[in-house]
Amino acid sequence: MFALHAYGVHSIILSTRIGPEYCIADHEAVLNVTKADIVDKIASETGLTKLETKAVVDGFLLSIIDALASGNRIELRGFGVFSVKSRKPRMARNPRTGDPVPLEERFIPAFKVSSEFQEKVHDKIRAAASAKTDEG
Repeated sequence: MFALHAYGVHSIILSTRIGPEYCIADHEAVLNVTKADIVDKIASETGLTKLETKAVVDGFLLSIIDALASGNRIELRGFGVFSVKSRKPRMARNPRTGDPVPLEERFIPAFKVSSEFQEKVHDKIRAAASAKTDEG
């Protein structure tokens, strides 16, 4: 089964503070996990080839995009909810000239993490921070 490992947590929680004394971005090199890294991890854990795994991951991501583009909401229990939020039309300003610029209504993809996901990330980072403090 694919699990969220510490290397993946670092790019997700780039600069969230865990108590006043610890910030991942301030104390460690932040690792970026790419789609290729995810494909490698899943392929090694499932026995699928990297090519097959990449096709599955690409299909999964495209299905999320297609569902959101159709106005649907995607709920993945234990992970989170993908949805589309509407931004009302408004007047903005060109920062260079100061002229008013009308902005049309926009539709923005959004993701709300589940409490279970949030707790797992928090617990893993807290444990890593605690282990680091105990060592040093």
